[in-house]
Amino acid sequence: MTTEPTKAPPLYPKTHLLAASGIAALLSLALLVFPSSDVEAKKTTLSLELESPAEQLTQDQDAADVVQATNEAVQSPFAQIEDATETAPQTAEAAPAAVVEQKKEPNHREVIVSKGDTLSTLFAKVGLPSTAVHEMLASDKQAKQFTQLKHGQKLEFELSSDGQLSSLHSKVSDLETISLNKSAKGYAFKRTTTKPTVRSAYVHGVINSSLSQSAARAGMSHSLTMDMASVFGYDVDFAQDIRQGDEFDVIYEQKVVNGKPVGNGPILSARFTNRGKTYTAVRYTNKQGNSSYYTAEGNSMRKAFIRTPVDFARISSRFSMGRKHPILNKIRAHKGVDYAAPRGTPIKAAGDGKVLLAGRRGGYGNTVIIQHGNTYRTLYGHMQGFAKGVKTGGTVKQGQVIGYIGTTGLSTGPHLHYEFQVNGVHVDPLGQKLPMADPIAKTERARFQQQSQPLMARMDQEKATLLASSKR
Repeated sequence: MTTEPTKAPPLYPKTHLLAASGIAALLSLALLVFPSSDVEAKKTTLSLELESPAEQLTQDQDAADVVQATNEAVQSPFAQIEDATETAPQTAEAAPAAVVEQKKEPNHREVIVSKGDTLSTLFAKVGLPSTAVHEMLASDKQAKQFTQLKHGQKLEFELSSDGQLSSLHSKVSDLETISLNKSAKGYAFKRTTTKPTVRSAYVHGVINSSLSQSAARAGMSHSLTMDMASVFGYDVDFAQDIRQGDEFDVIYEQKVVNGKPVGNGPILSARFTNRGKTYTAVRYTNKQGNSSYYTAEGNSMRKAFIRTPVDFARISSRFSMGRKHPILNKIRAHKGVDYAAPRGTPIKAAGDGKVLLAGRRGGYGNTVIIQHGNTYRTLYGHMQGFAKGVKTGGTVKQGQVIGYIGTTGLSTGPHLHYEFQVNGVHVDPLGQKLPMADPIAKTERARFQQQSQPLMARMDQEKATLLASSKR
């Protein structure tokens, strides 16, 4: 029977090794917390040397955990010492700015205008008495512009050390800021206007429902849509001619501040396809500085008369010599066209002319009659009221607002009754061929082509690019 030789116990048990490693880590940590000049000079080397054994002890997980903990314990204070050393000078320099900011904050107030707010309530919110409002408004006539508050508008107050108003500042639009600054003589009003960068922008749309909805979906503002309708209003009746599938392209001036669109300028060129027929328009300013719209060929877009005196209205009754009157209940010629629209909708003069009447006229109610030269006359009935400045004996320009949709006189609902006469004879305004205005002068035709051709080419290129990207 043989006896197995007894194995000698390890010279250094595993637990001893772990304890030794821990002690070494603590000694290293102590050296870092209380560094001598020699240790400080070798700190980078020390860090690298401690990481190397940690990678080699992967077979013994317990030892690896200890080494990892040791590295973290050593590196963490080490990193903090390095960060503090690098950032200390910057912190010392930044301290005065932070103190200034703290001094400024208690004297700075910002309030946002809410529903029902007045200048007095806003002053009260920042701790200023009502007398401060009266003093501010009395100091400068233009200070009253601060009373024209808008919901969401921000007012910034700067108060003096004794709690008095020293300045008031507000941004009233993307382009305009107003302020009041107190001096020995009182408050001084100042208006600052930012000049926007003007660039051209392109938009394309297809009509699926109404023009206004399709234009908004394409990214056009309401005012830009109205401008487009005005440009093509001589050829397209936007009350009855619009069809699903009609499309439009527009290049217009866009005002930009800090990369943000803040408003639009005029339409530069446009194209509108209605019921398969395409109309083009280019804005041209002649050598005398007068701007107007022309077709790409140089013919004037402006006729002697607008085809529709009310934008986006619905035709409720057409021209007829045998219509039954809805109120009188008998056959009576309807010598005009009725445009139904919400009460208060603007009504435009169909052409330049002299106002023969701006007042009441029997069953027409509030009525405007305009004489256009010797041949043409138009009538606008059932108005709610007249636009400012429109009076009998005065003159009006084509497209000028002369009144508003109403239901005065013999009327069952708000609408415009519109009549068109040629040499004293009533004609159907929807079927009447409108006289043309003068085309581009021969002396300016070459200059016009230099401006119009690039605009028309850009619309073609932009549309082609847009359609190609949508098919991807």
